[in-house]
Amino acid sequence: MSFRSDLALECRDPKRAASGVEFSQEELQDYNISRLHIRDEEGARTLGKPVGSYITIELPPIDQAELYGDGMERTASELRQMLPVNGTVLVVGLGNNSMTPDALGPRCCSQVLATRHIGGELAESAGLGPLRPVTCLIPGVVGRTGMESGELIAAAVRAIRPAAVIAVDALAARQLSRLGCTVQITDSGIVPGSGVGNARLEISAKTLGVPVAAIGVPTVVDAATLVGDLTGEPVKTKAEEYDAMMVTPREVDLLIERAARILSMAINRALQPHLSVEDFFALIDS
Repeated sequence: MSFRSDLALECRDPKRAASGVEFSQEELQDYNISRLHIRDEEGARTLGKPVGSYITIELPPIDQAELYGDGMERTASELRQMLPVNGTVLVVGLGNNSMTPDALGPRCCSQVLATRHIGGELAESAGLGPLRPVTCLIPGVVGRTGMESGELIAAAVRAIRPAAVIAVDALAARQLSRLGCTVQITDSGIVPGSGVGNARLEISAKTLGVPVAAIGVPTVVDAATLVGDLTGEPVKTKAEEYDAMMVTPREVDLLIERAARILSMAINRALQPHLSVEDFFALIDS
């Protein structure tokens, strides 16, 4: 059966090698890392994902894991490798802050340390060392602003000319077990809302003219996908009703809170690796 998933790992058939696709996996004590590289258009058609690299970090359930341990640091390291070494970075929190399963992007972005306005002398005098310029943008949703997120981001890119963009968004997964504890990082960009059948303007290097690293955690599962997986049979009736439904866990508030904290700290550590977790706590809360 066909299914919706923003995770490239779930679109791969583990029993069959796909032309144009490279895959490797690293199993560590507390988490696993999968690397999937779609090399060409044939691979893109097979998996239904754009050409690019997809890093998947499978953590223990975030409500049970140490938030700022090795998994977070590895996430920061993988993200850092997708970014230029120097230059301003624009961090964008995609989604709807008023809808909890879709609030990951805004809530993560609000905990990222913005530094572009802090002069070098001020940073040095405060003992912060050289800070990489970082700006943050929460564009909201078109239903509230009347403007596509992609339009606002493109305008911000033209205004500040960043070296790269980090786009944070809630994702859709196929498996319930992945909700809240799987991180995907990709350099292929993102189409907000594509996992829930509400695709908006693409946010990618092709549309913005600068590298884009998209990072997210799945927070919902498509109802038709879930029913099909639980029963082992494709959904053949009431397809329209199932297509309009997404499933999220009862503890979604906690899931979003903790996922936002781990992603925001990973972004902070990726952009300012000389600062500690404790430094960020002091700076963001002040």
